[in-house]
Amino acid sequence: MREFFGQLSLLHGWLPPALQVLAVLVAVTAVDWRRSSWFKRALPAALIASAATAGLAYWYIGSIGVAGDPAPVALWLWIAASGLTAALLLLGWRGIRWWRRGVAVLSVPLCVLCAGLALNDWVGYFPTALSAWNQLTSVPLPDQIDRLRVTEMQLAGTKPTKGVVVPINIDADKSHFPHRQELVYLPPAWFNSNPPPRLPAVMMIGSAFNTTADWLGPGGAFTAIDNFAAAHHGFSPVLVFVDSTGSFDNDTECVNGSRGNAADHLTQDVVPFVASNFGVSADRANWGVAGWSMGGTCAVTLAVLHPELFRAFVDIAGDIRPGIGPMDQTIARLFGGDARAWPEFDPISVMTRHGRYTGLSGWFDVPAPPGAHSVAQAAEPDLESTSAANPEGQDAAANALCTIAGAHGIDCAVVTQPGRHDWPFAAGAFEAALPWLASTLGTPNVDPVALPQRGGGEPH
Repeated sequence: MREFFGQLSLLHGWLPPALQVLAVLVAVTAVDWRRSSWFKRALPAALIASAATAGLAYWYIGSIGVAGDPAPVALWLWIAASGLTAALLLLGWRGIRWWRRGVAVLSVPLCVLCAGLALNDWVGYFPTALSAWNQLTSVPLPDQIDRLRVTEMQLAGTKPTKGVVVPINIDADKSHFPHRQELVYLPPAWFNSNPPPRLPAVMMIGSAFNTTADWLGPGGAFTAIDNFAAAHHGFSPVLVFVDSTGSFDNDTECVNGSRGNAADHLTQDVVPFVASNFGVSADRANWGVAGWSMGGTCAVTLAVLHPELFRAFVDIAGDIRPGIGPMDQTIARLFGGDARAWPEFDPISVMTRHGRYTGLSGWFDVPAPPGAHSVAQAAEPDLESTSAANPEGQDAAANALCTIAGAHGIDCAVVTQPGRHDWPFAAGAFEAALPWLASTLGTPNVDPVALPQRGGGEPH
């Protein structure tokens, strides 16, 4: 049964359209078409409720500043259908047979489920039915063990064949940022000795709507890093899956502001905790930060703000600067209306103030239209341009940031890969950047890997 659900794709295949057809059939069956009063009273009221539901959802998604591809039309249609069926259930309850009532009740969650599938198709959060079930039922991650078990394995000299994931609870004494449980990935080589070897570490930051396990699930980091370690005698960086938001929908953009001191948590709480508790290198030459979407913006911001902590960053489809909508909305919601706080976390302003950097490099990865090849490119800053694969302008943002970074001594490249702004793209982008990132951070048994040459070429 587990294998069956594991093969049921929620992004492709027959299941999503089959559920959509079923939802339509059930909704049509729920209506007693013979009642003329239904057309005169219930239907107009239900249509108004339907439009109001879709409008409210559209306003909410716009108000929170979600970046990426525009929401698919199917999402709005199924949200409207959810409001329609709910209104029809209430308005048409009296005077219909019991079985039709049952069908009407069923039609509402079916439409809500189809709206959820359309949302999932937009962001690529759950690739399979099994991944959705595991998330909803809080099933432990594959190869997850607790800290006590890690200590037992160290003392016994037990070396796993694959990496392990360890939940961690980090004190927020310095940042006072309320956060959820975070995770650490330890490669097999971490167990080579006691104390463990001084491996490099990478801080992994997810999107605005997130859990700390997202990079390991829809982000594909577990598979990518395990495969990498297997090809390098068990060596890879230690990955730290951090909580940069404190809750699923608290978009902090990793700044210190009215939504919490997220930047301080990541730099003052997480980094020293991981170095002291897992024996990773404390040298900035061995630390990197990688993120997708909001996390990509965070990666650039943190790296240029704290070059004393980070040697390299990977920005996957991030924005030009931290933002949750227009400038005035960003200042109001992120900084409590304090316009003076905004430049403190704007990467361009930070680089300009800092001057020339030494020993910092970055990999930018943005979606390209289907059929395109992975290439490195260079372009002059053009903050107004967009493309079909980058409707929010992440390609222009990446090129602008890389150009300005290069002028301040930061080695960087902009890489494009086929895809769109969703988790499957993030997974492929991280896998492509991993050899360079691991090499740059000084991972043992990893050959040097250069940044792609700006102006063309494949990643080495």
